[in-house]
Amino acid sequence: MTAATHIKRLCGDLQPRVGIILGTGMADFAEQVEAPISLPYTALDDFPLPAVSGHAGQLVLGRLGQNTVAICQGRSHYYERGDATAMKPVINTLQAIGCETLLITNAAGSLHHSAPPGSVVMTSDHLNFTGMSPLFGDSGNQRFVDMVGAYDTDLRQQLQAMADAREIPLSEGVYMWFSGPQFETPAEIRMAGILGADTVGMSTVPEVILARALGMRVAALSVITNMAAGLSETTLSHEQTLANAHQGAAHVSTLLTTLLQDVTL
Repeated sequence: MTAATHIKRLCGDLQPRVGIILGTGMADFAEQVEAPISLPYTALDDFPLPAVSGHAGQLVLGRLGQNTVAICQGRSHYYERGDATAMKPVINTLQAIGCETLLITNAAGSLHHSAPPGSVVMTSDHLNFTGMSPLFGDSGNQRFVDMVGAYDTDLRQQLQAMADAREIPLSEGVYMWFSGPQFETPAEIRMAGILGADTVGMSTVPEVILARALGMRVAALSVITNMAAGLSETTLSHEQTLANAHQGAAHVSTLLTTLLQDVTL
């Protein structure tokens, strides 16, 4: 039985329209779901099991505000398996059960002191430094995905308006995907800045490519957990990422909750 079939049987008339992928430190967001149905990834065929602390590995379905949602508490990263398609079963399943919109959160490093740890940056575009694609090996013309406007303009405008109304600092920027798991070098960060990056991280881009290939609308929010390599005296570590993720998680939670309560997506 496919994961989508299993979910549909369990959910009955509930048909999620919005998929949400929660990054490091964001798992608690799913506690807001009304009448939740929770499934561990182990119960869903082909779902990857996250191997990074801060990623619960659970799918939560239900209603939040005006929307029916399917929330992924955690993701698999390219560096865990060396596989850019790791999240393909997840994105395919979200689309198969009815999700037309995908909201993504992640933890990221900032190249600008105007976006310090604890702040939130909304992705306007991305740079794929890895050269990897989750569409490698696919056949047919659908693999030739137009990535212009990959991050939906309407969603970004709605999130910005909600941030402004609540006096939540929210800037926009270009996210550069590095493979990890090691943090970037100072030289790589200088290169990223020259190429136009504002934030750097180890996720999200494969999910965006997969979602766009399926025609889903996408928005992505980064919780800034550290200044990028060479921009501060702080030693980079995953422990630091976990600690600082909670600072910005409250703002991301407020923005997503407000969007889902006020707008039918």
